[in-house]
Amino acid sequence: MKNISQKDLILNHLRQYGSIEPLTALREYGCYRLGARISDLKKDGVNIKTERKEALSKITGRKIMYANYIIQ
Repeated sequence: MKNISQKDLILNHLRQYGSIEPLTALREYGCYRLGARISDLKKDGVNIKTERKEALSKITGRKIMYANYIIQ
């Protein structure tokens, strides 16, 4: 079996689903540094938009911010 890089896994996910968030990248692909992989893809010429989102923490109830990356 060929080892597929995290960058390629993230790109495949973006092409299939249109977007990805950090928790999905961690859970599905073991990628702790999604922002770095997105940066690599952008350097390769992939057009990706960053959308800032907010939610409430289920533990603390505080507002949290995270990025959602969308392929264009």
